[in-house]
Amino acid sequence: MNWSITYYNERVRKQVLALPAGILADYVRLTDAMAIHGADLRMPHSKAMGSGLFELRPKGPEGIGRVFYCTHVGKVIVVLHSFVKKTQETPDAELRLARQRLKDVQNG
Repeated sequence: MNWSITYYNERVRKQVLALPAGILADYVRLTDAMAIHGADLRMPHSKAMGSGLFELRPKGPEGIGRVFYCTHVGKVIVVLHSFVKKTQETPDAELRLARQRLKDVQNG
């Protein structure tokens, strides 16, 4: 059985689809691979952030994107949040939002 990819809510789906074209193309390539092989792509494509939170790392000519996700029962990947990186470090506010949404998914 393949994995399915869903979004935390419609706003997150629209946010992901609004990523710059090159980053979005890489995101689609990476999620296609996750749908077939599972959520753990490993570096440099994916990174575990702890407590069940993962970071997908799509790149394009426009820069670097980050898409946070988690796994859920029944081979489901839930996309929690996305943004385009502008600094070396992941901003705390972006990480906090992803962790809060992870808790929401884990608590039903």
